[in-house]
Amino acid sequence: MYDYLIVGAGFAGSVLAERLAKDSNKKVLIIDRRNHIGGNAYDFYNEAGILIHKYGPHIFHTNSAEVFEYLSRFTAWRPYEHRVLASVAGKLLPIPINLDTVNWLYGRDFTSEELEQYFEEIKEPVQNVRTSEDVVVSQVGRDLYEKFFRGYTRKQWGMDPSELDKLVTSRIPTRTNRDDRYFTDEFQYMPLHGYTRMFENVLDHPNIHIALNTSYAEIKKYVGFKNLVFTGPVDEYFDYCYGKLPYRSLQFVHETLDTPLLQPVAVVNYPNDHEYTRITEYKHLTGQQHANKTSITYEYPSWEGDPYYPVPKPENATLYQKYKLLTETLPNVHFVGRLGTYRYYNMDQVVAQALTLYGKLANRKSLKEAIDTRIEKKHVTSPGIYVPSTISVAAAPEA
Repeated sequence: MYDYLIVGAGFAGSVLAERLAKDSNKKVLIIDRRNHIGGNAYDFYNEAGILIHKYGPHIFHTNSAEVFEYLSRFTAWRPYEHRVLASVAGKLLPIPINLDTVNWLYGRDFTSEELEQYFEEIKEPVQNVRTSEDVVVSQVGRDLYEKFFRGYTRKQWGMDPSELDKLVTSRIPTRTNRDDRYFTDEFQYMPLHGYTRMFENVLDHPNIHIALNTSYAEIKKYVGFKNLVFTGPVDEYFDYCYGKLPYRSLQFVHETLDTPLLQPVAVVNYPNDHEYTRITEYKHLTGQQHANKTSITYEYPSWEGDPYYPVPKPENATLYQKYKLLTETLPNVHFVGRLGTYRYYNMDQVVAQALTLYGKLANRKSLKEAIDTRIEKKHVTSPGIYVPSTISVAAAPEA
């Protein structure tokens, strides 16, 4: 008999397992239908010895000191500020759109003040901003929307931006300065030895038992548990009684090339060319050195495959609310994470959501109390943040 059965060994499930086992002395069984822990953040060393992300790039960034402090117990960090280029009109241009993007695209020499005035001149007034198209054209006009956003969004979501909720493109800011960082959060780092090693440390507790290649449907017949944490698709839990919630999936093609580097940054977007949306090169993320090879991933959006992105349309939100009402009738079942709550969350937001749920379960009054700052960083040998000059392939730990 377990105190908690946790379905899903990604961020939400693993954080809750650690808190319940360590802080509340609960006996926890965590399961995952895949053959590994870490969820979509799972990474591993390929045949060339290069650390790659199996399910596409995962870049950690947060403004939450509590979330960063909590995860720092289980990993040392490598400082990393993410930069993305978009292949547009035969040029590689910074995205989000900034001063350099516009100047290099159009051969102009705007100052920040002049760019603000230019945006005022070209933007299209939208009285009621509802869709992703509305967001962009009301800020930067039609041409930049067509060049940078429309094609990418149509590939990513399988539908036009005019059909999607405004939240899709409102996540991407427009800047009038030269800041080319994709994120501006206070804490921007990558786990020094990878996400999988961090998850191993999170789940390293005698009260936690792990079962992989295991589905909830099969194990619930044989294992006793008092409480359930479900991080899988909420509609799946209820046997799709109201119909399936739509998700967008991704297909990944991994390649290793006989060249030191392929591109100048970790991610290059292709909004208008090719069937894939972007190419990721992992050595930029990890800082690894390899004189002869580099590993990359092509991403192809798809309606087939694992659920990754809840589709942000009003009718889907309405359908989810019907399932949410069902979840509220189950006092000993807790739904958390992207799939469990049908919302697009960043990694740090999932961690915060899991810690918040733990706080409620353990009667903690704040996120700070939920992480219990008295616990030592037993898994991290370096005091605080370790800043290496490079990470050599030869010295890379096993996956």
